[in-house]
Amino acid sequence: MAQTDMPLVTMHLPKAAEIRDQFDRVAADYDQFAALEQEVGGRLMERLEFQKRVPRRIIDLGSGTGQCAHELKRRYRKAQVIALDASLAMSQRARKRSSLLRPLQALCADLEQLPLAERSMDLVFSNLAFQWAEEFASLSSGLRRIVRPGGLVLFSTLGPDSMKEFRQAAGYSEESSLPRYFAEMHQIGDALLAAGFTEPVMDSEYITVEYRDFDHLLNELESTGAATHFGDWAAQTASGHGLLENYREFQRDGRFPVTWEIVYGSAFGPQEGAPIKTADGDIAAFSVEHLRRSGKR
Repeated sequence: MAQTDMPLVTMHLPKAAEIRDQFDRVAADYDQFAALEQEVGGRLMERLEFQKRVPRRIIDLGSGTGQCAHELKRRYRKAQVIALDASLAMSQRARKRSSLLRPLQALCADLEQLPLAERSMDLVFSNLAFQWAEEFASLSSGLRRIVRPGGLVLFSTLGPDSMKEFRQAAGYSEESSLPRYFAEMHQIGDALLAAGFTEPVMDSEYITVEYRDFDHLLNELESTGAATHFGDWAAQTASGHGLLENYREFQRDGRFPVTWEIVYGSAFGPQEGAPIKTADGDIAAFSVEHLRRSGKR
């Protein structure tokens, strides 16, 4: 079988347990600091206005405290909505948003090990969570498995210019393994195509958040889990390290900026038998149900 290039985007994450522990610690105060996540979530939700198909089963991957999942249930009242997050504390907070009139299901599970039936979701929604996947190839394969043919995957994630001021002020070299590097937009699109998704659309924008106080900036990055993107965060932010003085270079009118590159993406679930690109070539995949139906003809 001919060899085929398979896009492999490795994110060099901390251990999964460390990420879960971090979000468990910040869950109680997360919403009051997550202004960026809430803003991007609203912009991502607006993109659903152009979708004519009404989904029956929806999953919000990396749902955090369930704010977007709650909005999805409000928008699609008859749909089953599942809020999935790897943090138990976050999942518990999402569960509290469930009500008799707008019931939500909360599920604690890993993004790359989705405990869901094949081709079971009409809409896969994810707001600023895909950056926590170790590999986009693995993530894309999991998404393909759970989304129905023609179903929609809609997401936002962080691009490589995110927190560029902090990275420069910290003095990281290009070879340093201490800061995380986020996938570029075209790499994500290539991974979706390799998994067989159709009509992938990618775009990006920059959002800059400014802080009057440097300690407030650091506190917000810690309280939203962003500090986990730096392996030496404690050392960088220790008193006397000089991070503040270096960061002053980026001040605007006395404010400290943090720039975020937000990557948006959408794609449709492949039809039965659409090829998946692997290191060993293209592989066509069919569900058992499809093969059974074909055998009855």
